[in-house]
Amino acid sequence: MKPVTLGASGLRVAPICLGTMTFGEQVAEADAHAILDRALARGVDFIDTAEMYSVPPRAETYGATEAIIGNWFAKNPGVRHKVVLASKVAGPSRGMPWIRAGAGLTAADIVASCEASLKRLRTDVIDLYQIHWPERAVPHFGSLYYEPEQETSQTPIHDQLQALDGLVKAGKVRAIGLSNETPYGVHEFVRLAEQHGLPRVASVQNPYCLINRAWDNAMDESCHRLNVALLAYSPLGFGLLTGKYDATGIHAADAPRGRMSLYERMKNQRWGRPEALAAARRYNALAREHGLTPTQLALAFCYRSWRVASTIIGVTSLAQLDENLDAWSVQLSADLLRALDDIRLRDRDPAQ
Repeated sequence: MKPVTLGASGLRVAPICLGTMTFGEQVAEADAHAILDRALARGVDFIDTAEMYSVPPRAETYGATEAIIGNWFAKNPGVRHKVVLASKVAGPSRGMPWIRAGAGLTAADIVASCEASLKRLRTDVIDLYQIHWPERAVPHFGSLYYEPEQETSQTPIHDQLQALDGLVKAGKVRAIGLSNETPYGVHEFVRLAEQHGLPRVASVQNPYCLINRAWDNAMDESCHRLNVALLAYSPLGFGLLTGKYDATGIHAADAPRGRMSLYERMKNQRWGRPEALAAARRYNALAREHGLTPTQLALAFCYRSWRVASTIIGVTSLAQLDENLDAWSVQLSADLLRALDDIRLRDRDPAQ
């Protein structure tokens, strides 16, 4: 795997990133450390986490994932400088008062969250520090429409950038990024950065997979022209694109033990829509028709897309990690890519 550069940041990372939100919930610390060891040994030098993790979020596990990674660094002297470390400051609390008081995301919140993450991670610097979701009222996590009357924004984008600039100047952050953003948000962050000499956004971490290609409608052009990299999360559609739920669905008593069947709140989100499972089954059947596993097809779609700088994979075992990394070698024919587009023409983006 040849490294890629994230926007204009100078950060060079593997085109596959290890997502860690399962660490501390589905994955115990010892197993998480084994996964981190294997990933690094296989060339994955890019690790993504967040102050909010693990997932599903609970007060009891807030910050647990960062602490597990920090313990891995402490246990393995010299490893920290071998990896590019990304983390995120949570946006407005969205019903999670253990993250912070109040409804917004102030400049002081950004700084305080970064300081706390640095302590949990046992490091002096976070290579890529991202805003987990916008401070503005925008459609994300399954919401479809922008509703102006729901606007509760308290901190202008310029103020957020100034807080991030202070962290960069202090040597605590190397580059900045966004997550769950919109074309307007990316353009405003870039415009204000260039106008005021503030840090320029290197990347946007948004969902991107066969059952959610909303990125292909405006975000792809915006970020291509602005030189902002896509970090694609949920490439397997929360497990729907592995085929594990093809026979049972997610609500059946005998459904496989994955996030969608283990956690009730996830069944009621975008990945739990009946339309999302129906579309996933069509993509999974297409994979099998072409001699591929559903996982191979779904990951190769992201791995080979010009739109994606690095694909974030989340695993709960070494076997899953190896399966996901082995899919790097899969190539998709032009005919197969057209067949994928045909399904999208019918089903659109049911997990948007």
